[in-house]
Amino acid sequence: MKRRAFDRITSTVGLLLAAILFVGGGLLTWGGTFANNQVKDQLAAQKITLPSVTHNAAESASVTAFFKANGGKMMTTGKQAQMYADHYIAFHLQGIGAGKVYSELSGEEIGLKAQLAADPKNATLAAQVAALDAQVNTVFKGESLRGMLLNAYAFWQLGQIAMIASWVTYIGGLLFLILALMGFAHSRRASEDDAI
Repeated sequence: MKRRAFDRITSTVGLLLAAILFVGGGLLTWGGTFANNQVKDQLAAQKITLPSVTHNAAESASVTAFFKANGGKMMTTGKQAQMYADHYIAFHLQGIGAGKVYSELSGEEIGLKAQLAADPKNATLAAQVAALDAQVNTVFKGESLRGMLLNAYAFWQLGQIAMIASWVTYIGGLLFLILALMGFAHSRRASEDDAI
């Protein structure tokens, strides 16, 4: 095969790869920007203000520093949503439900309601059902909010990954473009008789 033909073929392939990588980078940038903007807009619409303390004496210094730095700010990032869900809501839910989750508390409530149905005049049992019902409702709402915030965090994190991937693809595209241009320049300098 002639050297010029080989250089032109490989350089054309390099240009095509560069174009594909630039298009891929553009799509990744678009996806990352979309994810970040959606999370920001949806969280801002909820108007959640971050507290400056969680009241958890056992938390790490980094968690304390995060809430101190973000206290009073409107929640607009996935990282803020994750920290609020994992270190504020989760901590307080443990106190409300004595460490039990919604499914455990609602199971207890169903059992107590069955006992109350068998003995409807038992005032003590009725008071226990009412107290447990309040706990079940609060824990359900807290776990639901926590789940939604963690979904926002996951979506935001995927946006962050897409933005990093876009820069990698742009760099790859630029590298292939430079190599392709160098290949075309080399093909002009190669002799007609050169062979591989």
